[in-house]
Amino acid sequence: MPTIVTPDICDDFSDVQVLDPLFSNVGGHDAFFGPVRTIKCFEDNSMVKQAVAEPGDGAVLVVDAGGSMRCAMLGDMLAEQAVNNGWAGIVMYGCVRDVDILVTLDLGIQALATHPRKSEKRGEGQRDIDVTFGGATIKPGQWLYADNNGILIADKRLPLES
Repeated sequence: MPTIVTPDICDDFSDVQVLDPLFSNVGGHDAFFGPVRTIKCFEDNSMVKQAVAEPGDGAVLVVDAGGSMRCAMLGDMLAEQAVNNGWAGIVMYGCVRDVDILVTLDLGIQALATHPRKSEKRGEGQRDIDVTFGGATIKPGQWLYADNNGILIADKRLPLES
């Protein structure tokens, strides 16, 4: 797996989108990358639960949770399921919980904040659509690169050195 250093990627590929510096690394991997799959939902993580139960095949799940600070959209059980199903990472435009466990998992996770309350389960949300937050529009099939310096979006997989 190539080493991900987002400042170097920005230097080498000027056309990448850079998300606003809103996110914190809360997962077990400081750096991760993969093709994007998207979810748009608000205070209901039913679609997140559905997605992490499916094969991830090294993809990154990008969740537009509307930036809500009122509940967590991902916790230890769903994150463990994501690990077991081969997801590379999750970017949550919202909150997560169980961070003492999340940091031990073989999964990259970046989120806005932590919150102890779980979300609703109403079966609402949309999958595989363009989402916009953090100053960027993110489309399914694009590639996401993340480390402690930030999150980048590219239209295709970048030829990084191993």
